[in-house]
Amino acid sequence: MGILFEVLSTNQKLSNGSIPPNIVSKDPKGLKITEKPHPLPAEVLDVGSGLMLKLPDENDAVELFRKIDSNRDYLRKWLPWLDDVITVEDELEAIRSRPSLMDSCMYAILLDGKIVGTAGINSFDWENRMFSIGYWLSEDLTGQGIVTKCCSRLIDHCFEDLGHHRACILVAVENFPSRAVPSRLGMSLEGISKDREWLYDHYVDAAVYAITKPDWRPIGD
Repeated sequence: MGILFEVLSTNQKLSNGSIPPNIVSKDPKGLKITEKPHPLPAEVLDVGSGLMLKLPDENDAVELFRKIDSNRDYLRKWLPWLDDVITVEDELEAIRSRPSLMDSCMYAILLDGKIVGTAGINSFDWENRMFSIGYWLSEDLTGQGIVTKCCSRLIDHCFEDLGHHRACILVAVENFPSRAVPSRLGMSLEGISKDREWLYDHYVDAAVYAITKPDWRPIGD
């Protein structure tokens, strides 16, 4: 499964107009060593079987909002941000103000050219070469392996193209359909994070799943 176009060059600007910073580390004698900047995530990833991951732009705001709005009750059970996206303008502002690609990277999931959900990196930890994944999918398309395939492509991209070493997924303990995704990806359950997230009017515990690059096998391999 190839990237539709290459990972952005490391000398390209970030979404906020800045240049990716050089990595500064120290050798055993305490002298500073300036290494090359981190590579940036690809803007588009081909998943296969009609699936594609694409960084949303302003032109996607209406379609993405409509998908969220039509699944609002379903998504609200486990996602804490539904009240922040009440109008198309809210979604448009979210796209415009998204963080630098050095911090996070959320893709729209496209199936045969139509937006059906999102999947991406909630956070990058470049110093420790770790990242965490989040996702949601339209209710009518669940159970078809779409999220698993997209997450497999994301993990492969982060390991092979971005130089990361550890992938994590945190999911509500009682959200069993979502917990099936990291299990199918071969990730290990490392423990339970108590009261991990405030969900409107109560806390939820999170199951913590992870895998490192040496243990990783992409779906289909």
